[in-house]
Amino acid sequence: MHYIAYLLVSLQLYAGVYCQSFPADLKKCKYGDGPCLTATANDLLKKYPKGIPELNIKPFDVLPVRDWLLVNDSQVGGAWYFFELLNQINYGFENTTITEIRGFDRDPTATKIEIHGKIPRLIYKGDYLAKGRMLWFVDINSHGTSESDFLNFQFDITLKVRLEYRNNKRYLKIYELVPNIRLDRWIMWLDNFFPDNFDLTIAINNLFNRNWVEFWNELEPGILRLFETVFRSMIDDLFDNVAYDDLFLAESQIESA
Repeated sequence: MHYIAYLLVSLQLYAGVYCQSFPADLKKCKYGDGPCLTATANDLLKKYPKGIPELNIKPFDVLPVRDWLLVNDSQVGGAWYFFELLNQINYGFENTTITEIRGFDRDPTATKIEIHGKIPRLIYKGDYLAKGRMLWFVDINSHGTSESDFLNFQFDITLKVRLEYRNNKRYLKIYELVPNIRLDRWIMWLDNFFPDNFDLTIAINNLFNRNWVEFWNELEPGILRLFETVFRSMIDDLFDNVAYDDLFLAESQIESA
């Protein structure tokens, strides 16, 4: 009896760990079928904004973001700046529209993988810490809440992958993810930037928002590295928990279709 009970528990654990599969209500595609993969990706985002807990896939609608040091100048001279984002939460990925997918062939390492998409509005909310010196006479030492609003956020992601074998199945592992981002507008508000002067806080926020393109060009490398971690965490969840071949139609299904 003890052996039978042990066997049943083992089978249940095996099913839970090794037999995780893609949701049955999402259409599977042929390898490399870009239009079909695009439709399925959009269906996934629409049907599962809260993620898929049984596959350990995190929610898309509310996404925690790691703390990020955006600017870290050497603290010498008349002008330097330190700026860190803390406790950030990302809102809006559930409204993503995937516009094109390329790659994902039978051998995913043989061709370049690309994912293109757009989001009407992407919002970051959290805290910030700022230190610095401006124009030799204005010292900055502030912390407070921050909000960034990216309008018509468009992205292109290029992936380089390798295959990892687990339990006689192929799993995709990303070893390089390169994002490219375009947007129509960036609106930011930093609360309490000058703690003792609310008028000056408003002025510096207005200055930023009037000249957001110049700030974007200056900060883009650090922002892209941050979004690399965001996109990677979302995609890794799927590839880590579902075998690559289980995402696609089997040969028998293709032949009978």
